Amino acid sequence: MLQTLVNALKVPELRKKILYTGFIILLFRIGAAISVPFTDASMGIISDTTSAGNFMNYLNMMTGDAFNYGTIFAMSITPYINASIIIQLLTVAIPALERLTKEGDVGRKKIQVITRIVAVIIAALQSTAYFFYLRSGGYLTTAADGTPFTGAYLVIQALVVILTLTAGSTLMMWLGEQINMKGIGNGISILLFAGIISRIPQDLIYLYQSFSQGGKYYAFSPIALLLMIGMIIFIVWLDNSERRIPVVYAKRVVGRKMYGGQNTNLPIKVNISGVMAIIFASSILSLPPTVKMFVYDKIQEGSGWDKFFSLFDADHWFYGLFYFMLILFFGFFYATIQYNPVEMANNLRRNNGSVPGIRPGKPTSDYIGKILTRVTLLGSLFISVVAILPIVYSQITKAAGSQMNVALGGTTVIIMVGVALETVRQLESQLMIRHYKGFLN
Repeated sequence: MLQTLVNALKVPELRKKILYTGFIILLFRIGAAISVPFTDASMGIISDTTSAGNFMNYLNMMTGDAFNYGTIFAMSITPYINASIIIQLLTVAIPALERLTKEGDVGRKKIQVITRIVAVIIAALQSTAYFFYLRSGGYLTTAADGTPFTGAYLVIQALVVILTLTAGSTLMMWLGEQINMKGIGNGISILLFAGIISRIPQDLIYLYQSFSQGGKYYAFSPIALLLMIGMIIFIVWLDNSERRIPVVYAKRVVGRKMYGGQNTNLPIKVNISGVMAIIFASSILSLPPTVKMFVYDKIQEGSGWDKFFSLFDADHWFYGLFYFMLILFFGFFYATIQYNPVEMANNLRRNNGSVPGIRPGKPTSDYIGKILTRVTLLGSLFISVVAILPIVYSQITKAAGSQMNVALGGTTVIIMVGVALETVRQLESQLMIRHYKGFLN
């Protein structure tokens, strides 16, 4: 990985892209430190930023503490991710959107515009919920006598806060697109990676503080660290694993040249969805807590609604179970979008290719579909186990009386490792293109 980065820096064009990407990340981190006007969250709105509680901790993790301190990037890129999920789901259900996906670049650009509009709407809704949460918690500036603003002053305060947060989320969406166009690509994921990686020093301090408390923490703290290292190794192995379907191309003569007659394979990644299934599932699970932020003042402790919303706390068993099911669902959903067995079988037949022992046409598509189902199920199960393992670990430490709140650690590690590997692969592909001399040399 480091060697790839060093080699990329030696190429002037790639060096400019890497530096440009670093500049965008710097702008993101600067924006994550600038407070929104009329807010007073310098001490943090989450009492324990390392707790594994709920949606606030999820957003805080994804934003690199911007959510906790009420900065202009507090909403981060999550509205755009939620919008992408909604549009991708609707392309299956709405024929008009499905037709756009088949119109090439023109259709993709139209879908991208629709996704941006939906992202801005979602950002406005989340910003509104965030404003009401700040107001209920006393994190907004007050009048000279210490009383909260009312009337026209409250309206102005609400508009400034909501519009600033919405603009911040829209700006992050634009920054991600700039990385795609002028940087090394994978912009949205890189911004997520930058936000998560900025919390590593704080998480290490938390582990050290837990270890220094003595007692059972002496055992649990090193285990938590080893668990994270083991997860990283496993994710790297899983991400590089693939199922190869053997393919044989028949010989054919065109003019005086002979084509085909070679044996190759059709690779299918075990973890087809990469980090997308994790991000999609986490975003869906963030919806109930978003609703809770709107009605926070009206929910009585111990009521039915309070119990319902508590099911979506990240250290609750129901959260882990639902998270597991959502990852499986989005794993299969993403595989369906990426691979079409019928189209793959038709392409093989058009190019005189076939799978040994399988007849061309429908038998080949059925065979590829069966393998896709098995591989997707296996990959989704593996990634689901990695995601919920820290949740189980948090429950074990809680039962032992020495709770360590690492329930969101699985999501964090999967996203970080996945984005890092995808970025390295992109750099390697760009390096290969620039060092390829062509068949004339």
